[in-house]
Amino acid sequence: MDTDVSTTVQAESAAPEHAPQHLVVMGVAGSGKTTVATLLAQRLETEYAEADRFHPQANIEKMSAGTPLTDEDRWPWLEAIRDWLSAEADAGRSGVVTCSALKRSYRDLLRTARGRVCFVHLDGSPELLAERMEHRSGHFMPTSLLPSQLATLEPLGDDEPGFTVDVTRTPEEIADLVLDRRADCGRTDPSTSTGTSAGTEAPR
Repeated sequence: MDTDVSTTVQAESAAPEHAPQHLVVMGVAGSGKTTVATLLAQRLETEYAEADRFHPQANIEKMSAGTPLTDEDRWPWLEAIRDWLSAEADAGRSGVVTCSALKRSYRDLLRTARGRVCFVHLDGSPELLAERMEHRSGHFMPTSLLPSQLATLEPLGDDEPGFTVDVTRTPEEIADLVLDRRADCGRTDPSTSTGTSAGTEAPR
C-alpha cells in the first residue's frame, strides 16, 4: 500500500465545508449497495461508480472461485476507488460509489480522497443477506463468501463519518434517510453524531 493514512483526519479537517461530499455505500455482499447507490446518484444528479469495476481481473477470478481476498489483494482496488473519488472532487463533483469497505483501515484509506467522505453502511441479518445473494443473478461472488465477509466486517466507529441503515427498509426509504442525514455526516456535535445508526441498525 502506498498511502500514509496517518494524515487522514488532518486532511479531512482541512477540507472546506463546501468541498464535494462523496457517499461510499458500504456493506457485505447482498446488502443492496448497487440499488441504493444508483438511486442516490440519480437523486443527487452526480456521478456513480460500481466498486467491482475497479477490481483487477485476478481479484475477480479469486472471488469467482470462492476464495476470499487478502488485504494485499484489496489495497490496489481501494486505492483505485480513492483515486476516482479524488478525480471527481478535482472536477468539482461529488461521487457516489459502492464499496464493501469492511475494515476500518480500508475506510481510512478511502478517507484520504480529496473532498469529504461519508460512509453509508447497509446492514442486515446474515439470513436476509444470504437469501438476497441466492436470488441475484449475473454477479461473480458466490454466497459461500458471505461468512468470511461478515467475519471481516468492522462496524463504523463513533469517530468515523457515516451511519448505519437497516436494509429491511425499501431502497427508496434508505435513499430518503441518507439524503436527510448526509449534511450532518462528519460533524462532531453530539446532537448530529455519525458512526451511529439512529435507530436504523439491524439486529446482529
